Amino acid sequence: MARQAWHGVLVATALPMRADLSVDLDVYGEHVRWLAEQGCDGVAPNGSLGEYQTLSDDERAAVVRTAIDAAPEGFTVMPGVGAYGALQSRRWAEQAAESGAPVVMLLPPNSYRADEETVVAHYRTVAEVGVPILAYNNPIDTKVDLTPRLLARLFHEGLIVAVKEFTGDPRRAYEIAELAPGLDVLIGSDDVVLEVGLAGAVGWVAGFTNSLPRSTVELYRASVAGDVATALPLYRALHPLLRWDARTEFVQAIKLSMDVAGRYGGPCRPPRSPLAAGIADEIRAHTEKALADGMG
Repeated sequence: MARQAWHGVLVATALPMRADLSVDLDVYGEHVRWLAEQGCDGVAPNGSLGEYQTLSDDERAAVVRTAIDAAPEGFTVMPGVGAYGALQSRRWAEQAAESGAPVVMLLPPNSYRADEETVVAHYRTVAEVGVPILAYNNPIDTKVDLTPRLLARLFHEGLIVAVKEFTGDPRRAYEIAELAPGLDVLIGSDDVVLEVGLAGAVGWVAGFTNSLPRSTVELYRASVAGDVATALPLYRALHPLLRWDARTEFVQAIKLSMDVAGRYGGPCRPPRSPLAAGIADEIRAHTEKALADGMG
C-alpha cells in the first residue's frame, strides 16, 4: 500500500514553553527537525499534548507555520484542528491547508456531549475545506465516542480518511475493519502500540516518541510488520513509560521524560500543574533506565 501523508509515526509534539510560559517557536522548530532526523514520519502539532487549548489564535497559527517551515520534504505536518464548534474547527482547517498541511486531525465538537447527528454535521462542515481529515476519537476527554459504527458512517459519506483510536481497546480495530474497509486506523495511545499494530494499524500518533524516538519507531515498525520477536521485548521495556500517555498527567510526564533525555520539555501552562514528587521520580527513573539500556 502506498504511504499516505497520515501513515507512519506522526509525533504528537509537545510544545516548548519558556520559564515565563511564552511559546518558544525556535526550540519547537528545532525539535521538529530533530524528530525527522531520528526517523519519524511526521508531526501532529496543536493536539492535546501540544496544549492547544491554552494557546491564543496567533500562537496556534504560528505553531503550524513553524512546523511546516521546519519539516523536510516528505515529512508530514498534520495539525490538530479541534475546537468547541464546527465553525472554529473549519477555520483552523483552512489555516492548516493554506499553510500547506496535507491532512488535519479533527476531534468531534467538545463543548458538550454531542449526539450522532451533531457529530456528523461537525465533520461535514470541516470537510468542506477539502483537506483530508483524520478523526480523533478520545471519548475519555470529549465525552463523545466515535464508535466503529459512527466512524463507518463518516467514512462512507467521504468525510474522513482515517481515525486516531484512543479508547485503548484493540478490539475496535477489527470492528472498524469489518464495518469500514479502507478506513485507516492509527494507534492513538502509546500503551497499545503492539496490540493495535498487530491488528492492522497503518500509523501511530505517538507521545513518548518526543523523548525516545529511535526505540519507539523501531517498536512501531516491528509491531505493524508482525515481528513480535523484536517488538515484544521493546514493548515490555518501554511500557512503564508508555502507559503514562493515557493518564491525566501525560503532558507533564512526556515533557519531563524529554528533559531527562536531553531534549527541552519545560513547563506546562495552567491548568496543568507540576507533577507530584513521587510521579516525577517514577518518570525520571524509567526514562533513565531506557536510556541506559540503549533505547534512545
